[in-house]
Amino acid sequence: MDRESLLDDAQWELIAPLLPPQRSGKGRPMRDHRQVVEGVIYRYRCGIAWRDLPGSFGPWQTVWKRHRRFSGDGTWDKILAVLLARADAVEEIDWKVSVDSTINRAHQHATNLPRDGKPSPHAHHADGEGAGPAGLDTIASAVGLLAGDTGGRIESQEFARFPRSASS
Repeated sequence: MDRESLLDDAQWELIAPLLPPQRSGKGRPMRDHRQVVEGVIYRYRCGIAWRDLPGSFGPWQTVWKRHRRFSGDGTWDKILAVLLARADAVEEIDWKVSVDSTINRAHQHATNLPRDGKPSPHAHHADGEGAGPAGLDTIASAVGLLAGDTGGRIESQEFARFPRSASS
């Protein structure tokens, strides 16, 4: 087994039926799914840029496009759901979760809420008072903060289906 062989035959047999057909009846057939899926796995496992993907996985553009297509059409979600269900059925998953809040850090741009009773620099009102009931200007600032872009996306194409809204 070499460094670039990532899936054994048993693992591939679980994934292969969940992928779309390689021949759609139009144009050329797609490059081999196994080669491309292993390229995606290799890229994420090594943490490399798409352009640095070894040539044995085919052109990096092909691997990237297929990954983007599978992300957009829900193929990766379907594979994950099936694999999780199978693993859970044979009790291979331990669902206990431990969360340590000391590792949660605020982004550097998340510092626009007022401190020590000082008025928010974003709360400008004509009469010089708060906007209605107590705390609404602080709540509005917090909602604006949560809805704003903090630049924390890793793969933005995976988030394109989920538009941001002020309620989330």
